[in-house]
Amino acid sequence: MKDTLIIFDTTLRDGEQSPGASMTRDEKLRVARQLERMRVDVIEAGFAAASNGDFEAVRGIAETVRESTVCSLARANERDIERAGEAIRPAAMGRVHTFIATSPIHMEKKLRMSPDQVVEQAVKAIGWARKYTDDVEFSAEDAGRSEIDFLCRIFEAVIDAGARTINVPDTVGYNVPDQFANTIRTLLERVPNADKVVWSVHCHNDLGLAVSNSLAAVLAGARQVECTINGLGERAGNASLEEVVMAVRTRADVFPVTTGIDTTQIVPASKLVSQITGYPVQPNKAIVGANAFAHESGIHQDGVLKHRETYEIMRAEDVGWRANKLVLGKHSGRNAFRARLQELGVRIASEEHLNAAFARFKELADKKHEIFDEDLQALMSDESLTPEVEHFRLLSSRFHSETGETPQAALTLSVGGTEHQSQATGSGPVDAAFKAIESVARSGAELLLYSVNAITTGTDAQGEVTVRLALGGKVVNGQGSDTDIIVASVKAYLNGLNKLQGKADKLNPQVGP
Repeated sequence: MKDTLIIFDTTLRDGEQSPGASMTRDEKLRVARQLERMRVDVIEAGFAAASNGDFEAVRGIAETVRESTVCSLARANERDIERAGEAIRPAAMGRVHTFIATSPIHMEKKLRMSPDQVVEQAVKAIGWARKYTDDVEFSAEDAGRSEIDFLCRIFEAVIDAGARTINVPDTVGYNVPDQFANTIRTLLERVPNADKVVWSVHCHNDLGLAVSNSLAAVLAGARQVECTINGLGERAGNASLEEVVMAVRTRADVFPVTTGIDTTQIVPASKLVSQITGYPVQPNKAIVGANAFAHESGIHQDGVLKHRETYEIMRAEDVGWRANKLVLGKHSGRNAFRARLQELGVRIASEEHLNAAFARFKELADKKHEIFDEDLQALMSDESLTPEVEHFRLLSSRFHSETGETPQAALTLSVGGTEHQSQATGSGPVDAAFKAIESVARSGAELLLYSVNAITTGTDAQGEVTVRLALGGKVVNGQGSDTDIIVASVKAYLNGLNKLQGKADKLNPQVGP
């Protein structure tokens, strides 16, 4: 019998620390539902103490998710742990994940604490967390640069205090596979009560080794891997969930473990996270990239046609790839629309929002005859379909662009319920449109990113635009989709402004292990 490898997904916490990847409560709920559908074992829903918004998001996920453990991160102090414990209280299965730094440089420069004080604080943290749940995880931040003797000491102490999972993070992506595997083996051998807990790893990708280090740790005895969809995360990101899971599955001859992941949900999860965060997946990304199962070489094509396994080590269908399927058209009814949204895991807040969504679907069907799943997901990502009130909304638009003439944009916007007319010129119609918006909004936001992707194939495909806006230390992504790319751009910019407007109490995500 093989051991079970616990998949701990931290897309909603560590992944959200990517610049501009901060999600709304509703967006987090959508991702959490998809992770549950994929049968992720543990969902780290956020950092409850970071802000009221983060607390409510973690609590909302704890109330919604029933099949996965819902976890909140907390620093090793009583206030953080109290907020985390309260946030996960409604969960069917809840976990508090607390951490403190253990490397000499972190203890001296950041914490300004002695090793004795760090051990004492860690033990206290476990006691505080156990008031809320028996499922307590402890992380030694920057374990990858910590002294092995001190790691053995602090891990023995927190296990005795009641920790059930011990996480060994390579917080700065400094380790290499052989070294990291040796660290795990040494800890398993030297910590007296090592057999009482699950050993976990959390690897960052600064040297491009996060997945390699994680898999080396599994071979050395780790039985939980902390990872994210698409490898999203701070700096160069985290270990990629899809790569870890499929490596273990594909190389069952090497790895003495198996996972409970429904791998057919990997690609849908990847697309959803990419759409919500605005971080596109590179075409040559393993497992979920557009080219992952494409064959250009004639030799490769010939081999695959004769026998798939000549050049493919896994089936595209096994990870959720399939041909775009026409699911709805202009003659489809409300019940078919609702049913398909439910199949895609999209929840509707109320009949009012369903009606609004259905009306927008009909508008889209008049412009685009073939409606694919990706079109529906883009349609439902529109901020106007959430219960949040839009401060900025596009009412109508007119654009003019002609060779030899200066492009112009004329917009009618609703701002706080009041109608405003605005016009501007620019180097192109999109530039003119953004200037027209700012002539009314006067937000002072800085545009950090503007990207366009086709949602499906064909000249009538919807364009999906992502803009990244920064203001007062906050960074948000705005998304918009339309068959008219300029209109999609306007929607994306307004969506970003609405997020800035609605996140007054939202702090930047805290740094964790």
